[in-house]
Amino acid sequence: MFKNTYQSGFLSILYSIGSKPLQIWHKEVRNGHIKRITDDDIQSLVIEIMGTNVSTTYITCPADKKQTLGIKLPFLVMIVKNMKKYFTFEVQVLDDKNVSRRFRASNYQGATRVKPFICSMPMRLDEGWNQIQFNLADFTRRAYGTTFIEAQRVQIHANCRIRRVYFSDRLYSEDELPAEFKLYLPLRGKDKKGQADAGPATSAPEPSQAAPAS
Repeated sequence: MFKNTYQSGFLSILYSIGSKPLQIWHKEVRNGHIKRITDDDIQSLVIEIMGTNVSTTYITCPADKKQTLGIKLPFLVMIVKNMKKYFTFEVQVLDDKNVSRRFRASNYQGATRVKPFICSMPMRLDEGWNQIQFNLADFTRRAYGTTFIEAQRVQIHANCRIRRVYFSDRLYSEDELPAEFKLYLPLRGKDKKGQADAGPATSAPEPSQAAPAS
């Protein structure tokens, strides 16, 4: 999908304020809803994904199952709100063994589990809005001992609110981010970088836990 696109800096795949924020996403809803609402905390339009079962209400990109993203930027960043309910998301990557691996992070799992084609791990979310930073290259290396080539798919499940989802070539400080990539909280009068960590320090699989690549 983006394979032939010049990739550097930032590549956004969802921005809640855009005219058609879910244009390249497929929506799946069962006993829940996916809609755009105004969030009181940031006084801005956001995408809300809510469902009684996290596995049956989600958005996935690309919308076409036969397509892949083809994004080579190694950092996935998501600006999401903690709704104090179960929440999970997945990202599928391709490694240098030409194997597709999935990384699943959730706030209801207690331990990291590495299987040949999927690595699931716990995710800690702070109250309110969070910035989740996901180092795909580091996770691929630590879980499977292989090299990250590209991100193929992103799937975000209930329950959360989303401001933006983007990829970047490195982690940027708050001062370096373009204005539209920051999460500005007007009620507090300053920028807030919520440290929800799906980062290596707290929730990446340790090398000793890594399963052999198959």
